[in-house]
Amino acid sequence: MPSRATPATPSSPAADAACGPPGPANAAAGLRAGAAAPAGTAVRRLVSDAVFAGAAEVLICHHGVDYRLRQTQLGKLILTK
Repeated sequence: MPSRATPATPSSPAADAACGPPGPANAAAGLRAGAAAPAGTAVRRLVSDAVFAGAAEVLICHHGVDYRLRQTQLGKLILTK
């Protein structure tokens, strides 16, 4: 059975304010921190190449706190607060 991706959730002013102004990549993605998939839908799958877009690290805002997701030279992912 093929997986279904959930659509991106538009950004909200309250969510954006919690983590500061969105960067160009965040604004273009139109994503809001903390957006949950509706009940009964498949888990959203992101391809790391699209998430990193050539960068070695990205910031993820979760409940008003920034987390740093970075790639190692061996291709592993590290998430830090």
